[in-house]
Amino acid sequence: MFADIKINHPAPNFKLKGILNDQELIWNLSQMRGNWVLLFFYLADFNQTCEDEVIKFHQKSPEFKKRNCQLFGCSTDSHYSHKAWVESLGGIDFPLLADVHHTTAIDYNVFMEEEAVCLSGSFLIDPNGALKYYQISDPKIPRNIDEFLRILDVLK
Repeated sequence: MFADIKINHPAPNFKLKGILNDQELIWNLSQMRGNWVLLFFYLADFNQTCEDEVIKFHQKSPEFKKRNCQLFGCSTDSHYSHKAWVESLGGIDFPLLADVHHTTAIDYNVFMEEEAVCLSGSFLIDPNGALKYYQISDPKIPRNIDEFLRILDVLK
C-alpha cells in the first residue's frame, strides 16, 4: 500500500488543490523545480498542536524564503476547511494543500488509514526534485522548525 520513498531518489509528485491568501489554487511538485521544498503533513485543521506548528512555520517563513525554499502544509482536510482555519489564524503566507483523496499522504507514507488523517511528516526536497531528508512521527510530537532551517543550510 505504501510507496517506497528513498533519500536521493525522486520525491513523489503531487498535484493538489490548496489555499493561499484566500485563493484556491492547484500546486504541483514538478512545477517547483529550481526551488527547495519543505512539504509537511499535519494531523488536522483546528487542532491545537497543528495550529502551534503552522503559526511557527508562518513566523519562520521569511527564513525559508531567504533560502529559496517553498513551504507547503498538507492534511486530509478539504480546501474549504483550510480556508476557514487560515481565516481563524489571521492568515499564513504559504499554501495549505488538501489531500482529500489521501493519495499524497499514502505516497509519502504518512497516512493513518483507521482515522483517515496524517502522521506528522516533514520532507525536504531539493531543486531537482530529489528527497534529501524526511522525518515521520506521532502527531503529538512537535517539530523543531529551526532544525529544518539548519538541515537546509547543511544541504545547500
